[in-house]
Amino acid sequence: METSVVIVCAGNSTRMGGVNKILLPLGERLVIGATMQAFQKCESISEIVIVAREDDIPAIKAEAEAAGITKLAKCTVGGKTRQESVINGIRCISRTSSLVAIHDGARPLVRPEHIEKVIKDASVFGGATLGVPVKDTIKTVDDGLITDTPPRSSLYITQTPQIFRRELYFEGVDFALEHGLDFTDDCQLVEAIGGKVCMTVGDYTNIKITTPEDIRIAEVLMSADRK
Repeated sequence: METSVVIVCAGNSTRMGGVNKILLPLGERLVIGATMQAFQKCESISEIVIVAREDDIPAIKAEAEAAGITKLAKCTVGGKTRQESVINGIRCISRTSSLVAIHDGARPLVRPEHIEKVIKDASVFGGATLGVPVKDTIKTVDDGLITDTPPRSSLYITQTPQIFRRELYFEGVDFALEHGLDFTDDCQLVEAIGGKVCMTVGDYTNIKITTPEDIRIAEVLMSADRK
């Protein structure tokens, strides 16, 4: 199935002290360059659409050229929320794409083979997301007091990409817009209309760069992967 990926990187990077994390160096590339390269290597990915802040688009295009990215189809400007940004991106995808993937631009260590696994699962179930089982015991807390301990066996850390059949995802978007809902997770759009989403198990190296120490962690993981 032809798959378009929307890579979202329009955030304000407040937890990075205002420094745009996707334009930070990582190995031989910038963060966004490494992210694009992972999707460039996937045969099932037909095109890449970037959603970013307007001021960052020239730098992203320059990095794409330097990184040898041939699948970059378009860069568009993000919205006020993540959901708005994703919607701006999916409006740019090719009409021939059967699946739409949404990925965080700040997850540069995603493995191409895991992307292909999510694509396969999404083509079967209608939707799929990368994720990993939680390692720690999780508590729910209200007003500083523990109220519940969910069984760890059923808890997963959700990652990206999150991939859906085109018509299913667009139905979820229509539902959210009609009811004034604003989700921070794309799976929620499909869950809201009763769609099934498969949890495709990836690995713990697919971290999201959010704070300054995450860059150092990503550098270590990338170096270890090359050995």
